[in-house]
Amino acid sequence: MIDSETTLTGIPAAACTYRLGNRSALDWVLDQHKERKPRAPTIREKFDTYRFADHKEKVIDLLARVTRVSVETQRIVEAMKTAVR
Repeated sequence: MIDSETTLTGIPAAACTYRLGNRSALDWVLDQHKERKPRAPTIREKFDTYRFADHKEKVIDLLARVTRVSVETQRIVEAMKTAVR
């Protein structure tokens, strides 16, 4: 689920096992694009204009591309492990 209205399905498990540090690439993308409220009231008043809904289609496209790269990377890594044995 990427927001209260949108759920993505059919994401291969390999996409979730590809890690950037301690979390999956998909989790990283979602974290970078979630709405945050600035703590300082003055900053919040002037710069609180980001709405996820305005960018949802681009984020979904990005998630699809990150999924493809994650799965392909996992396939390559597994092939390299097999070739080394």
